[in-house]
Amino acid sequence: MTKTKSETYIAEINDLDKKGSGRAVVWRDIGEQNPRKLKLTIPQTLPGEKVQVTVGQPDRKRTRVMPEEIVEAHPERVGPECPHIERCGGCVWQHWQYTGQLNEKTRHVKKVLEEQGFDPNLVHDTIGMENPWHYRNKMEFTFAKDGSLGLHELGNWRKVISLETCLIAGKEMVEATMEVADWAKEHQLSGYDKDEHEGLLRHLMVRQSFATGEIMLGLFATESPNGELSQVAQDLVARITDKFPQVKSLLWLENTDWADRTQSENTHLLAGRDFIYDEMLGYRYRIWFDTFFQTNPTQAQKLVELALEMAKPKETEKMIDLFCGVGTFSLPFASRVGKLAGIEIVPTSIESAKRNANDNGISNTYFLAKDARNGIDEVLESFGIPELLLLDPPRSGAGGKVMRRIGRAQPERIVYVSCNPDTFAVDIKELEPFGYELVEVQPVDLFPHTMHVECCVLLVKK
Repeated sequence: MTKTKSETYIAEINDLDKKGSGRAVVWRDIGEQNPRKLKLTIPQTLPGEKVQVTVGQPDRKRTRVMPEEIVEAHPERVGPECPHIERCGGCVWQHWQYTGQLNEKTRHVKKVLEEQGFDPNLVHDTIGMENPWHYRNKMEFTFAKDGSLGLHELGNWRKVISLETCLIAGKEMVEATMEVADWAKEHQLSGYDKDEHEGLLRHLMVRQSFATGEIMLGLFATESPNGELSQVAQDLVARITDKFPQVKSLLWLENTDWADRTQSENTHLLAGRDFIYDEMLGYRYRIWFDTFFQTNPTQAQKLVELALEMAKPKETEKMIDLFCGVGTFSLPFASRVGKLAGIEIVPTSIESAKRNANDNGISNTYFLAKDARNGIDEVLESFGIPELLLLDPPRSGAGGKVMRRIGRAQPERIVYVSCNPDTFAVDIKELEPFGYELVEVQPVDLFPHTMHVECCVLLVKK
């Protein structure tokens, strides 16, 4: 079979896809009356730009290619600061001036709301960061087959780029990560092969509290640190404790599952304790390796403050915190309402929420480990109808059944904290038949240099 010859095009970027890459259409002249459409996905491009690309298999209907040359640049294009930008799949918008990123996020939130019939003028400008670098308090790095440590290549989860730096992680986090990378290299430890399902080291998770400075290092491996690996593990302990006194938790986590997730079948505490302390708005939280906690503490605090400002909680009111996690929103709200019930499907998170409430001297909370829809029914039966309900669902949204259950409960005010505008717009549409009105939408940028944006939203009963 003859291989199709590659073809070069000048493509104009029409818009962006959900991963932040540019999209374009070119027309192939195949010697027939009607040219054939070829849809292109082109990373690291901006709307309106014209770029040169070469398509290796132009006989396809759609394909992904990298730009060879920016023929006409967007006026907000800037030079990326990270040396990994050409290959890393993380900060895909480093080439976009930060104000442009914020404007695009505002535009997207308005667009998805307008598509559902809401007034886009209710959306405020996205709140950005004064310094949109080194903002993350948690990172997960992956070991390549040769034992080198890094991040997944753009568009190829099987390929790992060796790490030199990371400009969105805290600086001390990167330094500790590089020490682990050097340790693995010096001991010639193998990385996990996803195809053959063999090798020792899988992931390194690093977390740091920006409030307390405490760091957690969690090394995910396919074997225990005992027996033949005992001396190797002890060398890691010696190196980390000597150079990084701020590491208060050093964990070795066994994971033999085929799924490529940071999970643990057996957790070995190498040094320190199995959690670190973090703080937000004066409240202290215990953070374990599998605890969900907002990864941008600076903006997360603004998000909590916005929720409080919109909700205007009163000490005479009852409140439900749906998808409450470890109590990120629960604790600040519980200090301002009469009673608060938190609902979360993950039992370990509920145990953490109870412990966090106790650590902060908060006694007016009730936490329930149950799925959202059934949890609401159980709480309403014993708790009564709340004046205030807050929900902070995962990216997939709360779903129609949960939203309709909220609507039937008839709280006076609903604060929806969203990490995905697309699902949130669909969710709140479910509340309209129950008499709820959208009052305001405030996007907040928790993930600079990516396409993600969070929203804090207020709905009230008419």
